[in-house]
This record gives sequence, structure tokens and C-alpha cells, in this order.
Amino acid sequence: MRTHIERFDDGREIEFFTFGNALGLELCVMSYGAIIVSLRTPDRDGRFEDIVLGHERLAGYQSNTPYFGAVVGRYANRIRGGEFELDGQRFRLSRNEGRNTLHGGLRGFDQALWAARGFERGTTRGVELALTSPDGDQGFPGTLEAQVTYTLDDENALRVEYRARTDRATLVNLTQHSYFNLGGEGSGSVLAHEIALNADHYLPVDAEYLPSGPPLPVEGTRFDFRAPAPIGERACDHTFVIARARPGLAAAARVCDPVTGRTLEIETTEPALQFYTGNFLDGSIRGKSGQSYARHAGFALEPQHYPDSPHHPEFPEVVLRPGGLYTSSSVYRFGVRRG
Repeated sequence: MRTHIERFDDGREIEFFTFGNALGLELCVMSYGAIIVSLRTPDRDGRFEDIVLGHERLAGYQSNTPYFGAVVGRYANRIRGGEFELDGQRFRLSRNEGRNTLHGGLRGFDQALWAARGFERGTTRGVELALTSPDGDQGFPGTLEAQVTYTLDDENALRVEYRARTDRATLVNLTQHSYFNLGGEGSGSVLAHEIALNADHYLPVDAEYLPSGPPLPVEGTRFDFRAPAPIGERACDHTFVIARARPGLAAAARVCDPVTGRTLEIETTEPALQFYTGNFLDGSIRGKSGQSYARHAGFALEPQHYPDSPHHPEFPEVVLRPGGLYTSSSVYRFGVRRG
């Protein structure tokens, strides 16, 4: 494992951890935002490329960033009106998407400096990152002790595990917000990527991308990705309800780039998956390869709970109370399709 330190203009030190596996996959994680900075995987011809979008320079992650590679929280996705009620008390959050709160507010976990340490355990290696979010952070109640662990094994699986405890009832919904392009970062549009989602239902949304009702069947809609198909013109920023037979890890998604043969499979313990096709990328950000990221330059698959759950008591529970333990686990498997 290699480590190095870079500094923001304000003097804060950011620690980088770069490590690989026996098959050559290489992952780089930094302590700012618990961000996945790069992920190099092979194509069908054995050529390795970075398949996650990111900024050309460290400073890019501080401003005008669409959450590239970050852990977002305390609450991934949107909360209507930037407020919620819990145990009879109303809490007002920082608002960063019009009147609503997105991915934790103005200064969410993606902009926090996490304490980090690398580790090697047998054939696995990884990074543990920890963060203390104080009571009132962005308006959320309770001091939250959060931890995320990235573990890479020799079977090309990246496991992302979350744990959190609180001293006061609060909301928790964490996810990983990497943008993938299996053709290689900066290689162009992902609309030709083929995707399959293990989801019979999706959440309809209103003009603010907030749930407008209960989950609806995907049957007969443009949101039916149960069979592999190109992303094409079916641009999404929607929540898909994962079909599962039992608790624990369940298959959520499979993606393939037909040009390079690279594949990505995701399993998760979460009840849902946000599928976002980079609709708001507009070419204003220059990526690591020097190429600008235009619309659909990457896609995100974010395992999580439903958006705006505090206003929908019928949705799965997102409240963490003192003495309880928030846990979540997702596995990202990388491979190659031949031919």
C-alpha cells in the first residue's frame, strides 16, 4: 500500500491510500470526503484504465463538485423542504437544492475530513475512515459516530461497509456516490452501456425529483431494466426498489460496456438503488484525463434507503436511536465479458 499527503490552500492535509490486488486492480481513496479518487480495472484485452470520474486537481473537490466518488450523508438523496419532524420536534436543515436538502446539506460528509488508516488482512487490503458529526451538524440532531471501510480482495470485489452510532435519535442514510464509465474515465457517453436492474418497482418523482407516491411496477414503463438493455435515451435520476427474497446481500445491478467488455455487478443490503445517468453534467468540469465531462459522461448506482423517508412513514425506517447500530454493506464486483 502506498500513501502520500497533499494539502489544500488552507493548509489542511489530505491523506491518499493507493492499493491493489493480485489481479492488478488498483484503488485510490482519500481522507477528504472518504472519496474514491481512482479505480483501475482491465478490459477484455488486459488494458487497465481508470473507470471513475473525478477532478483534475485536488482543489476541484472543494467546489462545484457533483459528489464525485464521495460518501454522502447524513442523509443521501433529498429531504423535502429541508426539514423533518422526529419525536414531536421539528428540525430545519441547511438547504442546498432550492428549498430542499440534498445529500446532507451545504456541508455534508462529502466535504468532511475523515480520520483514515490503511490495513492489510491476509489477501485483503483496504482503508478504514471515521468521522464524528456533531449535534446540530447541518441541522441534524445527535452526535453521530460514522465509519466506512473499503476492502479490496483478490477476486476483484470491492466491499463498502458502513457503521454508525448516535447519542440522540437522528436520521442516517449513507451511500457511495462514484460515477462510473466502464469505457474509461473521459471516454465519452455511457448511453451504450448495457444495464440490468433487479427491480420490479421504482419510485415516481415530481418536478423536484422527490417521491410523488408509493412504488410503482416497472412493467410497461421506460424504467423496466429487468432484462439487460442499453441505457440509451432512458435517462434516470430515480430510485429502484431491489427485489429480494431474504435479508442480507441481494443482487442489485449489472452493467457492461460492450466496447471494452468491462462489467460491474453490485450487491447490497440496502432496500433500494438510485440510478443516475449524469443528466446534470454540462461540460464545465475537466476530468482527470483532461477531457470535459458532458451530459451522460458517467453513471452512478447508489445503494441506499428511499429519498424523503421522514415524510413517508410507509417507507423503510431511517431513524437511528441511542444504543442502536446502523449497518450497511455493498459489494462491487468487477469483471470482463469476452467476445
